[in-house]
Amino acid sequence: MRRPCLIGIGGPSGSGKSTLAARLGAELPGGGVIVSLDSYYRPLDHLTASERAQTNFDHPDALDWDLFLAQLSTLRNGESIEEPVYRFDLHTRDPQTRAIRPGSFVIVEGILALHREAVRAMFDLKIYIETADQECYRRRLERDTRERGRTGESVAEQYRATVRPMAESFVWPTRRFADLLVSGERGCDEPVSEALDFLGFQKSPAT
Repeated sequence: MRRPCLIGIGGPSGSGKSTLAARLGAELPGGGVIVSLDSYYRPLDHLTASERAQTNFDHPDALDWDLFLAQLSTLRNGESIEEPVYRFDLHTRDPQTRAIRPGSFVIVEGILALHREAVRAMFDLKIYIETADQECYRRRLERDTRERGRTGESVAEQYRATVRPMAESFVWPTRRFADLLVSGERGCDEPVSEALDFLGFQKSPAT
């Protein structure tokens, strides 16, 4: 059995990774399953609610890399996994998991998707999305207040204290590892076409 093609999409928070992953997955022959690196934050059940809220989720140490690497290897072998479900409102994992059965393509998206060498080595295509910092902040503010129950003040404080500094230290430098550098501010048509060209496919003229 031919192993799945693995695609990694990295870039700062709010750069458009999830949107690009969804659009690219819809265009790939047979479709592509999407794995979010956000699902692999370490469970913080041992901390109080206030301690969980103070955790630096933008540092690489916040992620369970051992579990992620193990499950990515499983997917690369064409086998199914049970992806964790992370509860951002509670800052811990949900008891339920999400079954992922790999097809021909697996797309991994996350701010640190290109950070670890062992992870990069598994990708057949590495994409980095470049988006202006002010636009990333605007999108994160909108998402976190709408989808994650956050206040505007808490989002602003977190962005200033950890999100941007960690992006500068750990996310922005990963652009040098990308096979493709794409813009997150001009829609998905061009990045999708570039990715398909890299993989030897053509974008559907109907989309």
